[in-house]
Amino acid sequence: MLFSNLEDKIDWLEKELNDSSDIASRMIEKGGDKLGLVFIKSMIDNLLFIEGVYEPLLLCENKLNVDVLTEIIKSADVNKISLKESVEKILMGNVVIIFEKDEQCLAIDIQKYPARIPSEPPTSAVLQGPREGFTEDIKTNITLIRRRFYNKNLILKDVFVGKYSNTRVVLAFLKGVADKKLVKEIESKLQKIDIDGIIDSHYIIKFLEKNPDSLFKQVGSVEKPDIIAAKILEGRVAILVDGSPIVLTLPFLFFEEIQASNDYYNSHIYSSFIRVVRLLSILISVIVPGAYIAMRVFHQNIIPIKFLVTITNTTRGLPFTPFLEMLFISLLFQILYEVSLRLPSYLGLATSIVGALILGDTGVKAGLISPPGVIVIALAKIALYTVPEQAYQLTVLQYLFLIVGGSIGMIGIVGLMIYLVVYLSSIDSYGCPYLAPFAPRVKSDLKDGVIMGTTKQMKTRPKSFKNHNLKRQK
Repeated sequence: MLFSNLEDKIDWLEKELNDSSDIASRMIEKGGDKLGLVFIKSMIDNLLFIEGVYEPLLLCENKLNVDVLTEIIKSADVNKISLKESVEKILMGNVVIIFEKDEQCLAIDIQKYPARIPSEPPTSAVLQGPREGFTEDIKTNITLIRRRFYNKNLILKDVFVGKYSNTRVVLAFLKGVADKKLVKEIESKLQKIDIDGIIDSHYIIKFLEKNPDSLFKQVGSVEKPDIIAAKILEGRVAILVDGSPIVLTLPFLFFEEIQASNDYYNSHIYSSFIRVVRLLSILISVIVPGAYIAMRVFHQNIIPIKFLVTITNTTRGLPFTPFLEMLFISLLFQILYEVSLRLPSYLGLATSIVGALILGDTGVKAGLISPPGVIVIALAKIALYTVPEQAYQLTVLQYLFLIVGGSIGMIGIVGLMIYLVVYLSSIDSYGCPYLAPFAPRVKSDLKDGVIMGTTKQMKTRPKSFKNHNLKRQK
């Protein structure tokens, strides 16, 4: 591209940016040298622009060329670029300096936009331990991770995804620990994504999953930097997306969701007990409603006689069949949950509590639903949220078991359980078995399974997935 003067260069640049109303340009002339500044007004730090860029240019007594300005501009990030590259840099929040007599330009990164202060995520609260959480600013998130690794082997790789959004996606991993093939495979998948824009990290999950049509979660999602640091130390790859406080991790195992950051800041005995409770909660939330309806309809002989008498007395005269009753109660709780989720917080809490109490109590008194049915569904719904990250897929499984239990009975429930275990065992998460370290059994990894060992006992990294340095401590 050949231009006769500085004005032509600025005009070309503004046309490339479609003459957007927030594009600003300035021209400075000193001692026969002319230069122009082009930037987006809403994306730069005005104070830093005036003190670090504009004033040094006005006070400069030397010739205004690329080499001189690189030295005098008070900014840590000054890069030499071509005029063609300047379009992308301006859109990323840089101030670009264009010279009349030089083909090179300078890009100065002084971007500034509203950013949330790191705070404790609502789904990962801890009684002890770090309370920092990721924000929507990728630079802040990188800093939160860097603070935990004063080591040159923490590698960050940039990939830009989205035809229109051109969103910055960063891979973070430890050189010499993470598997090189894993890093290349993830990077390759990200580079092949052809989509208009990436608004949040969840947009890229389906592109990373090996089984995108599966109900089960196959990519880890984390909101706390201490958890991400621990996963990186194990040899996993973290994926940060600009604009999202959710950081993704690969490979991902099913039993990761049973673990919580609180476990590592408490006694290993108490943490093991809590993990058993979480595992039991998953089984209760998924199986109990279906098993209850199966026993009521098909297997009344296995219900203890006293409990059977109570059920019979409380369900006499109900207008619904046992299956329809349980389905109605379950849908009622689900509707209340969705309402409380979308209403303002001060209304949502009141609506969910009052709605559950009034509707449940009124429904029982009106003879529409039975107390045992309400108790069973309420217990199952509460148990779901001991593992909140798995709540959505467990809800679907809950309805599947409810339908199978009401249609076929206990044989159907046992058959569905066997099918799920076999199916989960077949899922591959980037070379790692989904149910590891239990299926297959990896003895050395069981120390951080359901029963947790002490930090001193965890001398090796997980063998469930490939990494280049198994030794964690001597």
